[in-house]
Amino acid sequence: MKPMQTRKTYLLHWVCIFLYILTPLFSSAAEYWNRFRGSNGTGIADSTIKLRDLKKGDIAWKLDLPGKGHSSPVIWGGFLYLTCMNEDSSNFHVLSIHRETGNISWNREMAYQTFSKHDFNSFASPSATVDKDRVYLSWATPKHYFVAALDHAGEWLWKKDLGPFRSQHGVGVSPVLYQDKLIIANDQLGQSFIVALDKTSGSTIWKTKRRSDKAAYSTPCVYRRPDGKDQLIFNSAADGVSGLDPDNGKVLWSYADAFDKRSCSSPIVAGGRIFGSCGSGGGGNFVVAIDPPAGPQAKPKLAYTIKRSANYVPTPIAVDGLAFFWSDGGILTCANPESGKIHYQERVRGRYFGSPVSNGSEIACVSTTGEIVVTAASDKFEILNRIDLDTKTHSTPAFDEDSMYVRTVSQIFKFKN
Repeated sequence: MKPMQTRKTYLLHWVCIFLYILTPLFSSAAEYWNRFRGSNGTGIADSTIKLRDLKKGDIAWKLDLPGKGHSSPVIWGGFLYLTCMNEDSSNFHVLSIHRETGNISWNREMAYQTFSKHDFNSFASPSATVDKDRVYLSWATPKHYFVAALDHAGEWLWKKDLGPFRSQHGVGVSPVLYQDKLIIANDQLGQSFIVALDKTSGSTIWKTKRRSDKAAYSTPCVYRRPDGKDQLIFNSAADGVSGLDPDNGKVLWSYADAFDKRSCSSPIVAGGRIFGSCGSGGGGNFVVAIDPPAGPQAKPKLAYTIKRSANYVPTPIAVDGLAFFWSDGGILTCANPESGKIHYQERVRGRYFGSPVSNGSEIACVSTTGEIVVTAASDKFEILNRIDLDTKTHSTPAFDEDSMYVRTVSQIFKFKN
């Protein structure tokens, strides 16, 4: 590298850090959207955006991405972080986007060898996760499953190879943070395991072996027991629904018979229960509601199942004491998570691979053709709004304190009213 290039790179590094320090007014966004579907994967943010009033005229900015993908944006400070893949150049991109202007603050590229995958998947499906120090991401090929970290100026800090990843459909699980650990669920056709990496160095803290079956696409969440102790919750076809000790990876309990098909949606906690689902392209989808063990000697129990019009790919959402299951085929189910009583099952129209999100009173989900559908977060079915972007998307929106970000296959939009 020439001396002038070195000097420019150095100056850019510190300019990015300086801009990052100057965005404390954005700190609240960091509290609830630093991973796939925000805080603990709930999909809920305390945002003032009025989803029912949104229209195309409320697009604050639109950015054409340098590649395609299905990963969802994550937020820290004044920036969004997003991945995409340019299949023509075989380059994988990690982007930092200023969320007020929509300008790319940095773009890190790496060579990426394409491979056979499901047409509905992408080479950039796992969402990043972020904290005050680093941006963490994962990507995979049949020979390598990589996990890496960058600083907020886009400088690579570490990269770890978890080994081969065998799947018919490619990879889709997003990494998550728990205290000083970066948690990766690696349920696949090959050697399966869950691993906790030191978020500073990438070194292995613990590694828990899993049974191998169909690859899972389920990003874990945390279940906090009544006594205040945390458990990491994972879904997979091979191990069902299980709870692990985040300190050492010990399997505390497992309901192994939860699923008979692939698990794509991520677990959520609602009404003291854990919800997960499984399914296939040919149908047979169902949701399980699991009661986690009440004590060390107790066992998990199946509370009930939802089989009619159940979700397969979209993750459920629980808002204000109600659980909502948005099916791939466009049926919205509202249920009482404690009793399992179905309040309604109504058609919203369209096909869905992204998951619903909520501002606390309204729910939004984006169809595969780019239609944003807004419903009331109520036990009474009501469609409040439709906005058609007329473009392909399999992604889940993100919120900050007053805006919503919708990523399509090759673009990202900011809505603000």
